[in-house]
Amino acid sequence: MNASMLKSLMNTEAYPVKATTVELVQTHVSWIFLTDTHAFKIKKPVNFGFLDFSTLEKRRFYCDEEVRLNRRLCPDIYLGVIELRQTGDKATFTGDGPVLDFAVMMKRLPADRMLDKLVEKGEATVDMMENIASVISSFHQKADSSQYISEFGSPDKIMFNWNENFDQIKSYLGRTLPASEYDAICSWVYKFAANNSDLFKRRVEQGYIRECDGDLHLENICLIEDKVHIFDCIEFNERFRYCDTAADIAFLLMDLDFHGHSDLANAVHAAYSTYSNDIDLDKIVDFYKVYRAFIRGKVESFLLDDSNVDLETRQIAYKRAIRYFRLARGYCERTRLHPTLFITCGTMGCGKSTLARQLSFELGISTYNSDSVRKIRAGIHAVGSRQEQYGQGIYNNQFTGQVYEKLKELAAHELVAGRSVVIDASFRKASDRADFSALADLHNANFVVLFVFCNDNLQQERLKSRTALGNSVSDGRVELLEYQRSEFERPETKEGRVIELDAIYPTEQMASTVYKELAQ
Repeated sequence: MNASMLKSLMNTEAYPVKATTVELVQTHVSWIFLTDTHAFKIKKPVNFGFLDFSTLEKRRFYCDEEVRLNRRLCPDIYLGVIELRQTGDKATFTGDGPVLDFAVMMKRLPADRMLDKLVEKGEATVDMMENIASVISSFHQKADSSQYISEFGSPDKIMFNWNENFDQIKSYLGRTLPASEYDAICSWVYKFAANNSDLFKRRVEQGYIRECDGDLHLENICLIEDKVHIFDCIEFNERFRYCDTAADIAFLLMDLDFHGHSDLANAVHAAYSTYSNDIDLDKIVDFYKVYRAFIRGKVESFLLDDSNVDLETRQIAYKRAIRYFRLARGYCERTRLHPTLFITCGTMGCGKSTLARQLSFELGISTYNSDSVRKIRAGIHAVGSRQEQYGQGIYNNQFTGQVYEKLKELAAHELVAGRSVVIDASFRKASDRADFSALADLHNANFVVLFVFCNDNLQQERLKSRTALGNSVSDGRVELLEYQRSEFERPETKEGRVIELDAIYPTEQMASTVYKELAQ
């Protein structure tokens, strides 16, 4: 369909329903036209191998499939398939000219009730997550299964899908996924598959391979009062829909992690485990989280080469692709990470807090920041500069000692539960580091010092920029840097595992360096 035809569909008169506005949303495979009350989804004439909409006949077939399959979880929303016809030099859903294409016609769901928006606004609750988990578990238990469907749970079928993903991302290596990270993920996947053939066999025998949804991420779930609407399942390829129920729920868990809400992911996981009574879920779900994150990274990467997508959208896709691949990398590390107490170490503005947040995201562990704890204890607003002299006010030795005691308390809470944690502070004194090392020993946890440093020009530039913006929890300023350096005690190997990290490199690369060092 040419550009003029697409443009004509921005006319409200092109639709069989009353409309005052039309909005176009694009994905790598669809044009979605949104009117006030309805959505009209046209499939792009693309062929990615795993998805083939290249002919009119195929697009008609998959439109019918989309309606049929989505009515399982969203029966009231999918209205049917409608013909797009040519009238003169325009495309319309109301004309009687030659058929140009087909569209799935749906009721429009409220954008502000989509789960991604609720999560973004902080309005998603544990109760909501448990409700969603209940709906998905019930759906899985009723979903079709057969000997043919069960074959898709075999290691050969599973690895066929993996190898396809690995092949399709190769042209993006060095763009959204460094070759070294690609190799690390490949190695982890092949090793897991080789070591768990009995587990895959058991999943088949116990009936966990079913006709699932295949696309359970936040943007495909809408909550209206107590009603859960799950839409836009995989219709274009049966081997992505015929899968382990653990692979299905893993998509939602992964996407909650991606959006920085491991707490909500944990709530879904716990509730789904209870409702489904899947005793092997914990043994296999991380494997499928890696799979889901990798696929999303691949799909976002595809948008980079879509000429129909504007530059801003491609830039957003680029960043999202990198973040999904980093999450996949982090999942690999989570499965082999013994409970560990990480502490950052470095002078102000060196980049240690950025690294702490990155590791927290990738490893799904909590991070506690000394600046935040300090200001909470002082009863002052966390964001905004407080112009204290070095070592004075809330930065005097006594108050700083209280801050570190609180950080020890927070770290102990995580370690007691068998979880790793990152404590983000300067740790400029060896005695403070020794206290936290002893804490790790007490709880049989590993102890790792993340010593972050960077060149002086970069560090001063960061401090000046942060001060100018005035929106940081840190009060570090250029004029205080030399004072802190003068009393900074560089960590030594005798203190335990010390990983030195030059912050001139991207944060993602620093995180990978941490993983590489931990593996030695």
